[in-house]
Amino acid sequence: MSLQLIEAYIPNKHFESVDEKLREHPHTSYWVSSESKERMLVRILVNTDEVEEILNYLESVSNVVDGFETLLIPVRTYLSRSTLNEETEEKDKSEQEEEEDDKTMLLRASRHELLTYVEKNSLTTLNYTLLIFLSAVVGTMGFIKDSDAVVIGSMVIAPLIGPVIATAFAAILGDYKLLGKAALTSLLGVGIVIVIAIIFNMFFNIDINTRQYVARTEVTLSDFFLALAAGGAGSIATLNRKAGNLVGVMVAVALLPPNIALGMSIGKGLWPEAYGSFLLVTVNIMCILLSAVIVFSLTGIRPVRWREVQRANVSRSLSIIFVLLIVASLLSVIFLGQDIKFE
Repeated sequence: MSLQLIEAYIPNKHFESVDEKLREHPHTSYWVSSESKERMLVRILVNTDEVEEILNYLESVSNVVDGFETLLIPVRTYLSRSTLNEETEEKDKSEQEEEEDDKTMLLRASRHELLTYVEKNSLTTLNYTLLIFLSAVVGTMGFIKDSDAVVIGSMVIAPLIGPVIATAFAAILGDYKLLGKAALTSLLGVGIVIVIAIIFNMFFNIDINTRQYVARTEVTLSDFFLALAAGGAGSIATLNRKAGNLVGVMVAVALLPPNIALGMSIGKGLWPEAYGSFLLVTVNIMCILLSAVIVFSLTGIRPVRWREVQRANVSRSLSIIFVLLIVASLLSVIFLGQDIKFE
């Protein structure tokens, strides 16, 4: 059983009404204590599936009344008489497994937890910049050596999943400030990779007739499916706060190598190849964003406050339409302009 603890600090004059509402929500345990002369403390132990609904209510109340504070604490272990009863435990476990089988496709962390996670990944930090720099160096060397192992190693290092998925999440919430931060962080990562690849062309006699390079200078229909799958994997992992290295590799497959190929092409002045790599990078980013926006929409990610809901509804619709138009345009370029040459 996955449990979390909600601590709500409630002003005395609003305690009775809020307490009555909170008790209506399903919970495992419920404690009340006096925090101070002005506030009461309510601790609610609930299943993870029930967390978001309670937090949404507390957020709506906190928005209009001063003095409210809410904390969400993960619970590692919970022991009580019922949990120590072997027969009850086996029954609960069986029922839980059946419920999880029915709800597997909808399991996710609460919107509030996800927002904190996404905000962290949308920031341009020294750690992010260094990891992008190192992954670009390793990836470019993998292209030079035409080594699959080295390129895969660079994908493991590259933290490209965070800001790209954060951009889609911000679009769903209609949070344009967060969207701007995430988009700038993503562009910074792309820019660093391209610059590193250009610089390496100045110091190494790079052979462009390699599998690693040639495969990233053209776009095929399979690249669309790869990018869509990468976006889906990244967004689902984010929903469950499990965006680890394996998912990072999946997204990096679609983002890191094409950026390296683009930088190498620019460094050598190979504009037709640069065009192909740029097209591949653009297709991948748009498809990842489209996939993430759809996944987040289907799982019910939305703000609570009315103004934010209205803004998010507009933002979500516009973001899907925008990305679909971009993908449609790119498809047209791919199928109708494959013979474009640069003089």
